[in-house]
This record gives sequence, structure tokens and C-alpha cells, in this order.
Amino acid sequence: MNKQAWDWSGFQDYLFNDFLFYGALTTIGLTVASIIGGLALGVVIALMRMSPLRPVTWFAQFYIWIFRGTPLLVQLLIIYTGLPLAIGVRFSVIEAALLGLILNEAAYLAEIIRSGILAVPQGQSNAGKALGLTPAQVMRYIVMPQATRIVIPPLGNSVNGLLKTTSITSVISMEELLRRTQILIQEKFLVLELFAVAAIYYLILTTLWDVVQRRIEARFGKAYSRIQLPEGN
Repeated sequence: MNKQAWDWSGFQDYLFNDFLFYGALTTIGLTVASIIGGLALGVVIALMRMSPLRPVTWFAQFYIWIFRGTPLLVQLLIIYTGLPLAIGVRFSVIEAALLGLILNEAAYLAEIIRSGILAVPQGQSNAGKALGLTPAQVMRYIVMPQATRIVIPPLGNSVNGLLKTTSITSVISMEELLRRTQILIQEKFLVLELFAVAAIYYLILTTLWDVVQRRIEARFGKAYSRIQLPEGN
């Protein structure tokens, strides 16, 4: 007797499965850690990219060129399997996954941050300097508040994309949502049903983030509606 094309009971059972639920939590954890690490490194790379020192600028450009120009899948394989064979540096699965995601994400976030800073009119900085503000104060009180509002939408889109991009780490056996789905498929042979469940989980995660992103954008829009300079200047 042929197996039916769709198993509704199997689909419903795994829609509320703890094994997949914890895989989704792992996906969220990877996303949060990667966006925080990528943002911190991205700020550094963006500032290096804008440095007046040519060697520093060239290094930042080279970094961005490498990590934006090669697939994340290749980067993960190099980190997890290539480095141990070539130079004996070994990372655990989670270390390799986080390192690959952070390094890759930082290259994209660096350009987003740099674009946000450059989008602030130069006259704003000149006005701050005319008021006697130091370059650090100009960056803190004038440039960054305006740049933040500019970069939040693309930054939010990066988080949305990263929630799905974490699935690539399944190739190095990182047990996030997709990897756990594949494990269940090998055991239960419910291919379409389990992939559909995984798709629903990803849709829920990205939809929830979309709600959060809208609130963040609204909040920052109000918070920086007026730029406040430090007192005494």
C-alpha cells in the first residue's frame, strides 16, 4: 500500500514538538549573538573604513571585499574543516558557527553603519565644531543620533535575514531549527510535513521580529526627533 501524500497527524504532532522548539530557540540565540558581535565588529570596521590612514582603510576594504564576496557556506567550511587541517586550529561546532556568522555579518553591517554616518550632512558636524564641541562630542551628540535613525531599518532587515541565514550552519552539524528538522526527517521519513513545520517556525520568527522592528523604529524616531547638545556649550 502506498503511503499517503500528506500525513496530517504527523504534521500536527511536530508542529508542537519540543525537539524543534528548542531548535528554534537555538536559531534565536545564534541570531542574537551574531547580530551583537557583528554590530560591534561592524562599527570598528566602519570607522577603519573612514580612517584617514590609508593602511587602515585598505585593511577594512579588504575585509569587506573578502567576506561580502564569498559565500557564507564556504566561510563556515573553511573555519570548521579547513583551519584544523591547514594550521591545526580547531573550533567546536557552536564556536565555528558563531565565528562565521559574526565575521560575515560584520562586513555587511560595516557598510550600513558607514553609509548612515556619511548620510548625515557635513554641515551638522561643522555646526557642532563651531559651538566648541570636540570631535568625540560631535560624533556622540550630533552624528550618531541621526545616523542611528538612518541605519535602524536596514539593520532590522539584517536581523530578519540572519534569522534565516543561521540555517546554513546546519552543514557543520549545528543543531539549529533546520538541522533538527533534517534529523527528524531521517528518523520519521515525513519530508514534506517536517519541512513545512520548519517553514512555519521561520515565518513566526520573522513575523515577530517585524513587529519588534516597527516598534524600535517608531521609538527611535521619537527619541531623536530633536538633537540635544550637552549643556555648557
